[in-house]
Amino acid sequence: MKINKYINTHSILLLFTVLAGLWLSGCEEERIVYGGSGFVRFSDSTLSYKESYSKAIKVRVHNGGPILNESINISYTIGGTAREGKDYRIEGTKGTVIIPVGQSFGEITLYLLNNANNILESNTIEFTIASVKPADKLQVGFGKSAMGSKIIFTIRDACIMDGIYTGRLPVGTQTFQLADIEISSTDCKRYTISNINVGLLGFPQFFNWESPVGFEAERPTLDFIDNGNNTLTIPQQVIPQFASGYDTLSGTGVWNPVNKQITLSIKMKVYKLSNGKDSTVNLPLIYVPQ
Repeated sequence: MKINKYINTHSILLLFTVLAGLWLSGCEEERIVYGGSGFVRFSDSTLSYKESYSKAIKVRVHNGGPILNESINISYTIGGTAREGKDYRIEGTKGTVIIPVGQSFGEITLYLLNNANNILESNTIEFTIASVKPADKLQVGFGKSAMGSKIIFTIRDACIMDGIYTGRLPVGTQTFQLADIEISSTDCKRYTISNINVGLLGFPQFFNWESPVGFEAERPTLDFIDNGNNTLTIPQQVIPQFASGYDTLSGTGVWNPVNKQITLSIKMKVYKLSNGKDSTVNLPLIYVPQ
């Protein structure tokens, strides 16, 4: 009797667990499948970029309902404190976004204009969906409050030399190059280069010493100071990724206000070369805005 009672109780619990799982599965399916009227909205409610960001920025609008077999025409307005033509520009037809036939997303292509002046302020662009066609199949925003019909895009002011650069290291007749290097500052005085590993695995052979960086993936940073007169100072600093004996850097540099190019002359102390002597290696690094 005790055995049968255990089996029956166990069977009931197992059946209850299975039914509960099926019920929860059904609830989960109801939560993720939208069965109401279609709507269009911005994919994000806020975005934020530094004005020094030079690549195209995609502000996405999406169809929150079933995919249609016709294109969706969305009209939007622009407000905020940012100035078109001075702080940003829009590529393509301003005020209109098209979601192509059979697709779920359309995009506003935005470019930021870097007017960095070492005054750290922020401006905003407010995009608001005004209307959508076909209006009989789609509504603006989700629900009565039109959720998602607006996005606030913040343009964070940048320092003069903030930006994305291509680094170049000329060595003899060769030039090593690396793109997408960020240079940034929080006070417009001291700047940080996100990666100075521009061909550091390639050029040591010319100086007859071992490479200070073990892997191409290493991203050693370097700080420099803006002296306020287009000259730069690289304070003495230690680079943790460099092997012992190659870790002390200092130097000078210049910033060209016309082409925004940064040229650094880095002095690296090198101990015990192959000839047994200590020396200083000069690294001429050039950063060209992308």
